[in-house]
Amino acid sequence: MPKITAYSGHQNVAMLGIGAYRPRRLVSNDEVCEVLDSTDEWIFERSGIRNRRWISGDESARSMAAAAAERAIRNAGVAKEKIGALILATNSWRTKIPHGGPIVAYDIGLNGIPAFDVAAGCGGFGYGLGIAADTIRAGSAEYVLVVGVETMSVVMDPTDRDTAFIFGDGAGAVVVGPSRENGISPTVWGSDGENAEAIGQNWDIPDYMDRAQEYQHMAPETDPVGRMVVTMQGPRVFRWAAITLPKALSTVLETSGVGIDDIEVFVPHQANARINELMKKNLGLADHVPVANDIENTGNTSAASIPLAMEEMLATGKAKGGQTALLLGFGAGLSYAGAVVTLPPEPVETSLKQPTGPAG
Repeated sequence: MPKITAYSGHQNVAMLGIGAYRPRRLVSNDEVCEVLDSTDEWIFERSGIRNRRWISGDESARSMAAAAAERAIRNAGVAKEKIGALILATNSWRTKIPHGGPIVAYDIGLNGIPAFDVAAGCGGFGYGLGIAADTIRAGSAEYVLVVGVETMSVVMDPTDRDTAFIFGDGAGAVVVGPSRENGISPTVWGSDGENAEAIGQNWDIPDYMDRAQEYQHMAPETDPVGRMVVTMQGPRVFRWAAITLPKALSTVLETSGVGIDDIEVFVPHQANARINELMKKNLGLADHVPVANDIENTGNTSAASIPLAMEEMLATGKAKGGQTALLLGFGAGLSYAGAVVTLPPEPVETSLKQPTGPAG
């Protein structure tokens, strides 16, 4: 039998740099409530959200992903030509065909590298990070760029009390590569298809296309086509999270070989500030351990949530590069992914210095 070549890569990997992009338009709870039957107090009390950012002007998922990716590469100090693959975590890219990864690679001057999308809901960044680390360990690439990007404002109903106040837009990216000490634990991930419809969309694509085709025979004022938007059964998601996430967090710690007292920073998905504080308490993390709270002014940005939250903590001094952090993403799928990581260095170029206001 012929001998088939097998690669062997770097066992120790880490996040070497982080970058992000936040849309210029800052949207307050009061602005959301101009069309939503709610109040600033009700929204903040239940979610911890005061503001979120939505794309405007010429901003798009494509432009944000490219900007975050470029910043991550510059902050990592890695030569761009060394990036061997790009993983794009997203649920709101404008097209299914073509997928976004190759387009983002082209936009940042890396046309030709393997580039693909991961659609794993709010756990998408965690999935992408795990795939990137294992790709480097297998020797399939030396450096991998992981980008999480969402334009959730485009795919939601602004009058839906279950979703309209929650979601925001943005992009975050990390460069993953070889390191002296291992900085990314094995990924603990999973999914629950039985409860998949707890977070979904109001139409499947073929049915929506059929309805649009029939629209010419309808009366628009009485039977409009409507938009294809995200839907969520909040209580059902909460019950799933209450059962699944504590087990996932315990397994992450067990798999990583790191004790709870070694965790210096907690970066959960920014779905709900109240849930995140409850998770910290149930984990038994010390009071001084900071918990990401990017949700207050960024909202829930799905697959972009964790890298945006990490960038905010590093840029503001709430966390420091080199600290040991516990990450956990969870949401649509229903899916989750967690890991213990070493935080990348504090970014020199940050999204927090971007101007706020209408985009050009």
